[in-house]
Amino acid sequence: MHLKVMNKWTNKSFDELLKLLKLAFSKIDLVDSHFEAKKLMMKMGLGYQSIHVCKNDCALFWNENFTSETCLVCSESRWKMQAGGRTDKNVPHKVLRYFPLGPRLKRLFATSKTAKLMRWHRAGKSTDDNVMRHPVNGRAWKDFDKKHLLFADDARNVRLGLVANGFNPFNNMSISYNMWPVVLTTYNLPPWLCMKPEYLMLSLLIPGPQSPGKDMDVFLRPLVEELELWESGIDTRGAANDRKVFKMRAALLWTVNDFPARSSLSGWSGQGYKACPTCNEDTPSMRVIRKTAYFGHCRFLPSTHRWRSNLDFDGCTERKRPPRRFSSVDIMDQLRRVKTTILGKHPNYGRVKRKRGDDELNWRKKSIFYELPYWAEIELKHNLDVMHIEKNVCDSLLGTLMGDPHKSKDIDDARRDLQNLGIRSELHLYEDGNRLMTPVVEYTFSEVNRRKFCRFVRSVKFPDDFAFNLSKNVAQNDSRIVGLKSHDCHVIMQRLLPIWCRSLVNKTISSTIIELCTFFNQLRMRTVNVTDMVKAQDQLVIIMCKLERIFPPAFFDIMIHLVLHLPEEAILGGPVYMRWMYPFERYLKRLKDYVRNAAKPEGSISEGYVVDEALTFCSRYFDDIETRFNRPDRNDDGIHRTRKLSVFESQCNPMGKHSQVQHKQELQLRACLNPEEAHRNEFANWFFEKIYAMNRVHAPEVTLELLSLASKSNIVVSSYPACIVNGVRFVTHGRDVRLKMQNSGVSVPGTEHEMFYGQLQEILEFSYLNDFSIGLFKCIWFRCDSRCMVTENNITSINITSESYKDDQFILASQAQQVFYVEDPSRGPNWRVVQHVNHRSTWDITKDGMSDIDLLQDNSSSKFMLFVDLGNLLQINLQRNDGDVIPIVQPFTTVSQHVNETTSFLNNDDEEDVSEEDDETVEEYADEETDEGNDVVDTEENDDDHSYRTSDSD
Repeated sequence: MHLKVMNKWTNKSFDELLKLLKLAFSKIDLVDSHFEAKKLMMKMGLGYQSIHVCKNDCALFWNENFTSETCLVCSESRWKMQAGGRTDKNVPHKVLRYFPLGPRLKRLFATSKTAKLMRWHRAGKSTDDNVMRHPVNGRAWKDFDKKHLLFADDARNVRLGLVANGFNPFNNMSISYNMWPVVLTTYNLPPWLCMKPEYLMLSLLIPGPQSPGKDMDVFLRPLVEELELWESGIDTRGAANDRKVFKMRAALLWTVNDFPARSSLSGWSGQGYKACPTCNEDTPSMRVIRKTAYFGHCRFLPSTHRWRSNLDFDGCTERKRPPRRFSSVDIMDQLRRVKTTILGKHPNYGRVKRKRGDDELNWRKKSIFYELPYWAEIELKHNLDVMHIEKNVCDSLLGTLMGDPHKSKDIDDARRDLQNLGIRSELHLYEDGNRLMTPVVEYTFSEVNRRKFCRFVRSVKFPDDFAFNLSKNVAQNDSRIVGLKSHDCHVIMQRLLPIWCRSLVNKTISSTIIELCTFFNQLRMRTVNVTDMVKAQDQLVIIMCKLERIFPPAFFDIMIHLVLHLPEEAILGGPVYMRWMYPFERYLKRLKDYVRNAAKPEGSISEGYVVDEALTFCSRYFDDIETRFNRPDRNDDGIHRTRKLSVFESQCNPMGKHSQVQHKQELQLRACLNPEEAHRNEFANWFFEKIYAMNRVHAPEVTLELLSLASKSNIVVSSYPACIVNGVRFVTHGRDVRLKMQNSGVSVPGTEHEMFYGQLQEILEFSYLNDFSIGLFKCIWFRCDSRCMVTENNITSINITSESYKDDQFILASQAQQVFYVEDPSRGPNWRVVQHVNHRSTWDITKDGMSDIDLLQDNSSSKFMLFVDLGNLLQINLQRNDGDVIPIVQPFTTVSQHVNETTSFLNNDDEEDVSEEDDETVEEYADEETDEGNDVVDTEENDDDHSYRTSDSD
């Protein structure tokens, strides 16, 4: 069964194999079929509970309602109706699958390996209060420990994170179906394990075909009741040390969701004038044509700042104070004023629309999580998902820059908004005869620049396992970039857009875009400094104000505004890579693979998960076969034995057809690091005689490794076109130019922390006595002085035509760090921008994993310094001087007919204007008339073939 799951055999092939084995080994007692084997595995697994649900999602038939035949809320029958009106008591309308939490947490302590790792957060956390590498370093975790000393006293108590997300289990089939798994992750584990799929636990499987929407609390009831582990705990026998029984308790730290799902879980609506859950009732917003814009970030500036009195932002002087900080006591006071909400989708009960009172603000309900005794005191209850925020920001920004008719925010209504506000008169629509004309703006690429940017995106080559091939997203006529997934936007925002916007738009606009992209680069780092986030919090206010001065108010949907609160959440929760949706989206792909019966997708996933869970646990005890815990990665460089001499640590896993080099010059490579010619020629013989003289007198310093090194390498040197070192694939430049990936860029740090950059030319492996070997890289190194290497706005450009160190071209393979090069249009054809690569699966870990070390070298937020340049922002002219105008292709309407169109919206009461049906299925991130934001139904639904194989720094 383990081999079947690992290699994805079909049930029929497994049955045929069993028949063959029974014929070949008749004396061995084997099961007859996969069905029989599965029944045995079910006894080893932890199982799940099937709970019937009302057809309208009003209530569960569970606990005291277990025997009820009808729903206590809407009185609908529990069972489906057959033809003729007869009730079939064997077929319920909906079935919720619940996977009990307690036994699964106990299993984490059942083996000595995981039992020790469950205490990592106590021993492995950073001792520097300014450095955050794990949520344990965040302020929210520390505040929780201070308020609950008894819980924090035992390191074995479990801290959980909850994720709920909808997906379509039918891949790309044209079937509207929305299933919601609820997944738990354990933050006790070290950061390189807690996001691994083997340590994620499926807790609930909410059935489709509709999204639960505001009725999510109905389905969360079994999990919340079991989270009473907080008070009573459960008896657990630990596998480490004395194996004593202890009381294990668990607490839910926070949830991680996209923005619409956050609304369903928290109860705070993500739409309307008060959509921001952090700003609460002080959300800066205004009504523009056909949408709500979250505009007016000058109110976040100090009261004496000169921009507050400038009329170029929105035509008014800003006198409002910054939004207040709402404490837990303030939130509870607001929730006491919220009326009781009837859950469900019955047209006479849960779906009846009601007008929210002014005192209810944007609260639609009081979340079920407030039944947990500690929930009200948690500082960070619901995380803003950086993955989806970054994607929506990229879509809006790139769509506007490219002038994409489907994604641009600079539409005709946006120009009318400017006229209604009385600002930027040079951008207003104007009449030319019987046509309405649109002036061309500076922040939109011209047709020539748009094609240049598309050709650039098409030509970029990324390292192996780094990103998707973006050339497939460029239209054939090089006019548009379409079909970008979340990780594509991640790469464009942080790697490509800052480089090319410098040459395509003016400096004021490009510097603002680069500053925004630099912040996202800071945020994604595995090591986050608190001081960096504090500075970023103040500088983001300036960046948002600069964006307001450049783009129209319609550009600022809720996702743009939420960027302002990301530094604060990083300070509270720690590094973002443990609080965003990337690992959970990849986990959904695994759940989707369980679906074998399209008629019963929930049942297929439940049965497959239980079997896989049992096999995963059993595989911890398999040492002699490949399992999920010892399966080599795609770029695995093999198992290397620890050496006493560091030079023999330079080992690699060579790939491709090797060639042999056998001439005297190659044998001198070992000593080429010494600039003195005499010493280089004589050192090898002197070293040989010295070591063997010491060996004759049995000197304890002489080891087998030292003798092998002194005996010189084999005269035959192996040369390879590719190799894998420390989990990273390197390819020689001669082969790299023929591939669609770029794996020949290398860098190495100097003795004074300076960096040297080059291209890999040759991979050599020297063999020594006693099966020792050394891997060397022969590289072309570029000059790194001030004339040939320039760093500006955290972008390092280097001239690749200026070579250096021609007499010192070799480095140990283990010293190499991978980079890739992107053309720099702002400096010329001979210049390239250096992009460092930090692979998702690569960690620097000590043997016990408990030391306070940098878990990944050179991956700190301090690497990117965020500097905000005010420049001449207030004097910027946004109209392009090429004289181009764009006629509006629509029935002619005079400009005067649209003036003050938005006046009727400004004083409208903020009522619950989104129907309950919309709450169930689709809640847009941005606005009501476009599909700029991802919705709950198909968020990352079609991202499977991409997001599960990309790496970058995620």
